[in-house]
Amino acid sequence: MATSPLGLHRVADPAGVLPQAAWRLDPSLPIAADEVLIRVDRLNLDAASCRQLREAYPGDADKIRAAVSDIVAARGKMQNPVTGSGGMLTGTVEQVGPDSPLGLVPGQRVATLVSLTLTPLVITDGLARWDGRSEQVPCEGHAVLFARSIAAVLPSDLPVPLALAVLDVCGAPALTRRVVADGSVVLVLGAAGKSGSLSAAAARQAGAAKVIGVVPSQDEAALLRDADPAAGLVDDIVIADARDPVTLARAVTGAGGPADVTVVCVDAPGCEGGAILCTAQGGTVVFFSMATSFSAAALGAEGMAADVTMLIGNGYVPGHADLALDLIRATPSVRRLFERRLAA
Repeated sequence: MATSPLGLHRVADPAGVLPQAAWRLDPSLPIAADEVLIRVDRLNLDAASCRQLREAYPGDADKIRAAVSDIVAARGKMQNPVTGSGGMLTGTVEQVGPDSPLGLVPGQRVATLVSLTLTPLVITDGLARWDGRSEQVPCEGHAVLFARSIAAVLPSDLPVPLALAVLDVCGAPALTRRVVADGSVVLVLGAAGKSGSLSAAAARQAGAAKVIGVVPSQDEAALLRDADPAAGLVDDIVIADARDPVTLARAVTGAGGPADVTVVCVDAPGCEGGAILCTAQGGTVVFFSMATSFSAAALGAEGMAADVTMLIGNGYVPGHADLALDLIRATPSVRRLFERRLAA
């Protein structure tokens, strides 16, 4: 069978769609000449998928483990059928096809920078070592990368769990840095999270005059303050429900808004209206959450007569992995926040 650099030859059902849109992929071996075989050791589930699983099976680690195992077994990939999202993985390069353009060699420890929703995947240990609570899932199995996939060799100077957590969200700070102009007011919804804290650091690095961080609770505010005692990451912390647009906009205005750039890093649905309302006319809203309804965002902006540019953070910007890793190295407050979340 002819192979495709996009992985079309791995689509099992339905025919004629790209791997991400497929219901089921074929993860069987052997690999094709332009593919790479990864021996998987850890998955990193995306935040929206983790939230959905915890809400569906509150406190029941066995059912959460079973749900993820069943998804992978049925679909040949990790794509939550409720949220449509997946995550990424780490592993060791086991085999490289002679025509692979990725530049990988056997023995390298890598993180995939493409979504699990389009990565052929087999799990062989039933996720027996996973506690069912953390986003990072120790496991055994294999995955296949296509010619158009992306992977990064894991850095030797950072612990693997930390590097994986950073690489999982590396598209967010890269795109934030691209769209933030010097002197901008930047609003980050979910500023105490992984993508939110990195985006705040990227905005600061890009020359933002003011960075406002929105968090949903006093606990999240304390986490942000404790990680950043010198108040260098954000200038103001707003405690508000990002799903309550009027209250949120009022609080953000009181903190120095509206924003020139609003970055949405919240894993809960229903934040589109608030993000738009908090953004100045002519401003930009960047949606990084997989819980975003893009129809709600488009129709909501129209209904508010909001002249804003809305961008979908697709997870890929050239150089995004190196930029995010450099940010975690150079910004102690963000590293402390990541380490606290990983420890929890």
